[in-house]
Amino acid sequence: MNLGQVHMNGGDGETSYANNSFFQEKAISLTKSIREEAIISLFSETLPRSIAIADLGCSCGPNTLSVISEIIIVVEKFCQELNFSSTEYKIFFNDLSGNDFNSVFKSLDNFKVKLLDEIIKTEMGPCYFFGVPGSFYGRIFPDRSLDFVHSSYSLHWLSKVPEGLDNKGNIYISNTSPSNVVKAYYKQFQKDFSIFLKCRAEELVEGGRMVLTIIGRRNNDPCDTEYLCDDWEVLATALNDMVLQGFIKEDQVNNFNIPHYYPSPYEVELEVLNEGSFVINRIELFETDISASSDKSDFDSESKMSRLLLCDKIGYNVARCMRAILEPLLVSHFGEAIIEDIFNRYLEILIDQKPKERKNSVNVTISLTRKG
Repeated sequence: MNLGQVHMNGGDGETSYANNSFFQEKAISLTKSIREEAIISLFSETLPRSIAIADLGCSCGPNTLSVISEIIIVVEKFCQELNFSSTEYKIFFNDLSGNDFNSVFKSLDNFKVKLLDEIIKTEMGPCYFFGVPGSFYGRIFPDRSLDFVHSSYSLHWLSKVPEGLDNKGNIYISNTSPSNVVKAYYKQFQKDFSIFLKCRAEELVEGGRMVLTIIGRRNNDPCDTEYLCDDWEVLATALNDMVLQGFIKEDQVNNFNIPHYYPSPYEVELEVLNEGSFVINRIELFETDISASSDKSDFDSESKMSRLLLCDKIGYNVARCMRAILEPLLVSHFGEAIIEDIFNRYLEILIDQKPKERKNSVNVTISLTRKG
């Protein structure tokens, strides 16, 4: 599997990440207060004349700039309240080299105009924007060059598929996966997250802040069926059906495993404590409603037809979101010719499910301070 293809669909088309990142948008909204608390704490303690902010796994689309806008507005309002002059901003967008950085930079002019309108201030400090391609499971910035690091919905991606998996018929941890598959995924998460923390500790200034949101789970048991991922089970079903019908080979599915791991709060906290460079300020769990992106205003909840239409709407939204995330990875492994078929089958399975049978996404958010 070519993990160089781990990037979202670029552009602004129907299957682009920019137009299908509503679940990620909801997670960003839910964790806003934690970011505000961290940035105000950082700024009030140091009162920097220049602040360097990095968004790791920034991807592309409106969510990328919304986080940066939110942070700048918080700092500007704080400066106004204390009658301080505005600070200088250095904004770093990081993702793998396949990311659609062009769309991010094309959006910057409109972003600046809207930002000034929201701040309602005649003069704001200069903003400098940089693209930083590369894996965050390694050094990507100079020593002590960052003040604030943000990452949302990125750290569940592993640096690679765990080695030695024998996970036939599955593409992720399942209740039919052997125990060594579960151990291999957890071991890879431990290694990757520890490296991530070590690298950021070297790049952040003393007292620098970091806020991370990771798709996770409540339970400490990754095999608990309540916390197994619906979406991978559905995709595995679609792929295995295609094997039975002769569209793809069985070995292709058996050799395809998703490089994800959804940690519990305990697992996240344990790695932070073991690595030792950060103080944990807060660690919280949030649930993202899978129907959050659906426009329910046209549906009568008492109507059977309305319930069926809502089910279709949810399924359609989930399928589009998954395609925006996974299409490049699936194309690199299975080829482009069968992509439409895969997601048509995926959508059919989702629509057959009842909305109440789908589980909400669990998000682990942790706020950290770099030790002195």
